[in-house]
Amino acid sequence: MNSDYRMEADYGPNPFVANLGRMAGNNPNFRAAVWTGEYLQTTLMNIPVRGEIGLELHEDTDQMLLVVQGQAFAMMGAGKDNLDFRQRVMMGDAIFVPAGTWHNVVNIGRIPLRLVSVYAPPHHPKGTVHRTRREAELLTPMPGKDKN
Repeated sequence: MNSDYRMEADYGPNPFVANLGRMAGNNPNFRAAVWTGEYLQTTLMNIPVRGEIGLELHEDTDQMLLVVQGQAFAMMGAGKDNLDFRQRVMMGDAIFVPAGTWHNVVNIGRIPLRLVSVYAPPHHPKGTVHRTRREAELLTPMPGKDKN
């Protein structure tokens, strides 16, 4: 276990062992890449009460989100106006988002929603840190944001 890791460091593609649950629980950022390799990326997310990831589509990337803290509502579907898959999720649940699927996750709890997100292949530039959702949208617009 690497006990001296920093919250805003991307340790990939080097070998790395960490307690992602603890890291996610301490992460103050909307999104922070913790490990980026050639074929896989792990980020930590902190969604405020009543906040959301925001409707998005990753055309060529599968994604898995693990709920580490809080409760949320996950929505997915073939179109941004057709999110026909809807499920309440809580700590310990994993959300699997196939490439090409519109999705959003909304914090419906009374505490921040903490997530570990895994992308295959990597979706964000190595070392990405977005302090807020607004910063994330301004600095790196998500693919598919303007598509139907």
